[in-house]
Amino acid sequence: MSTQPPDGSQPPSYNQPPGYNQPPPAQPGYPAQPGYPAYSAAPPPTPQYMAPPPSSPGRTMGIVAFILSFFVSLVGLILGIVALVQSRRAGQKNGFALAAIIISSVAIVIGVIVGIVIAIGIGAAAAEYARLCAEYGSGVHDINGVTVTLQCPSN
Repeated sequence: MSTQPPDGSQPPSYNQPPGYNQPPPAQPGYPAQPGYPAYSAAPPPTPQYMAPPPSSPGRTMGIVAFILSFFVSLVGLILGIVALVQSRRAGQKNGFALAAIIISSVAIVIGVIVGIVIAIGIGAAAAEYARLCAEYGSGVHDINGVTVTLQCPSN
């Protein structure tokens, strides 16, 4: 049984696909019209589009610096400064970078103060322990109504 279109015309014949290691058949071109260049049947290659440049340089880094300023203050401070410099060079403002610099700076100052207070407290406790060891020596002692066990280093 053959299938023919209802209008009686012959169905189009199909070409055999090229075998392996054979170049594909040449594509027919369109004839050039006067004043226009000739076009081939193959479509032009698709242009590769690049992502547009960031609208605000340093903005993403400023947001990252802002978040890090609460957890890792030194890293937040450094990234905040870099982000602010990038934004200023582009002539734009970056509130996140500025906030990261301020928060990181305050956190670092507070951390240094707390560290100094802790070091002074540990030093005072060590000095008091050394005084008690020199006065009472090793053993269990009743000092001002409190039972204290001292283990002093041997001299």
